[in-house]
Amino acid sequence: MAPDPIAPDGPPALTCLVTGATGYIGGRLVPELLAAGYRVRVMTRSPERVRDHPWAEQVEIVRADAADAGQVAAACAGADVAYYLIHALGSGPQFEQTDRRTAEVMAKAAREAGIGRLVYLGALEPEGEEMSPHLRSRTEVAEILLGSGVPTVVLRAAVVLGSGSASFEMLRYLTERLPVMVTPRWVHSRIQPIAVRDVLRYLVGCARVPASVHRCFDVGGPDVMNYADMMQRYAVVAGLPRRRILPVPLFSPSLSSHWVGLITPVPAGIARPLVESLRNTVVCGEHDIAEYVPDPPEGLLGFDDAVRLAVQRVRDSAVATRWSGASVPGAPSDPLPTDPDWAGGTLYVDERTRGTSATPGALWRVVEGIGGDRGWYSFPLAWRVRGWLDRLVGGVGLRRGRRNPQDLYVGDALDFWRVEEIEDGRLLRLRAEMRLPGLAWLEFHVEHGPDGVVLRQRATFAPHGLAGHLYWWAIAAFHGVVFGGMIRGVTRGAEEQETTAAV
Repeated sequence: MAPDPIAPDGPPALTCLVTGATGYIGGRLVPELLAAGYRVRVMTRSPERVRDHPWAEQVEIVRADAADAGQVAAACAGADVAYYLIHALGSGPQFEQTDRRTAEVMAKAAREAGIGRLVYLGALEPEGEEMSPHLRSRTEVAEILLGSGVPTVVLRAAVVLGSGSASFEMLRYLTERLPVMVTPRWVHSRIQPIAVRDVLRYLVGCARVPASVHRCFDVGGPDVMNYADMMQRYAVVAGLPRRRILPVPLFSPSLSSHWVGLITPVPAGIARPLVESLRNTVVCGEHDIAEYVPDPPEGLLGFDDAVRLAVQRVRDSAVATRWSGASVPGAPSDPLPTDPDWAGGTLYVDERTRGTSATPGALWRVVEGIGGDRGWYSFPLAWRVRGWLDRLVGGVGLRRGRRNPQDLYVGDALDFWRVEEIEDGRLLRLRAEMRLPGLAWLEFHVEHGPDGVVLRQRATFAPHGLAGHLYWWAIAAFHGVVFGGMIRGVTRGAEEQETTAAV
């Protein structure tokens, strides 16, 4: 671990605890705090998911589940500032109860640990309107933290604009894929979006606000518009023709969320609370935060510039964090593909090996680059159909793609998989996040056999109940085409790369 940094004014820097560091905002906040000279402690229930981040060696990593009071208390011990960036959005219909419980755990732990400042990124509250469950939960969490007895700052924001955010991905895909859009009434609700750059600047600045400051602050960019305006202006920035928008009053939030789920990579479980929130007017009522965290000399980033930066980062494959990185597959009690055969019940396995004339480096480059735009090297139609079916039942489908076209981190979303383990040059293990009656993994091992380089590919399935067993045997006939074609395609791709490089 790096030595303690020194704050610009001389004394040792504050220790900042960041929760939700595997999420969109948390993953971006950590390097900003480090750059500002703070010591950073990261709280995560899966430390292996942050080990590949560029900042991993510069922070203290503490394993803790946000719902475990003892673990959270240990994570808070000795911290000066705690950033609460946890929410259960997309975890199911009980997300409000989950949000309430974890906020209460943090409030108690922070108070008993003597933390000097809590900082929470919440949501703008509409005036005189019935709030969506998402906004209602954010408001309740803010009230719990403000009632903790610890000086607390709540930053209330509407749509956060930045490459990789769920809100931005919704906007981007809806605009780029649909030149003519039949839309619900919420496209005319007034919104004050804010660039992620300004959100992060406010969050970092809140570490040093006086202890007497204990309140909510509205934060937003310089533009107030509705969602239809946002789509039209996105189209202009992205160089697309003007979009035709046809509002339909009868679109319910449920229908809207399924429609968004089909068009965008954001699954219905996340799309629904976001869509329900868009029916509310979310505009700042004050700008008091500037008294403590002054606006930059050039002013807050406007909508067009924020979109322009986000689009460029997507095109440059320079997205630091994504909304899809926040979900955590499985539970600690779930079986692993490395467990012995007798552990956790039945495990179905499809294992294949294939030698190759390619070097280990060339083979690994193809393995690490699998998925996304490159596809899965076998039966593309079958993969697309499986993705469509998953979307139809509320799953994530294939559209999440990759964060980066070549590099993978533990915890990265990869189409409808999640990177569970990666050992550079040797092992890639993916865990399925499509809707399945069981748990599934796909592994690639690059090995040196007696006759040269070998790729070992292993698909493992742990069925849940009779439906799981029936599912495995129903698709068993396709394994030869899908899995057999995959290992042949991957090794062939590595060999072709080497041939091309040698020419």
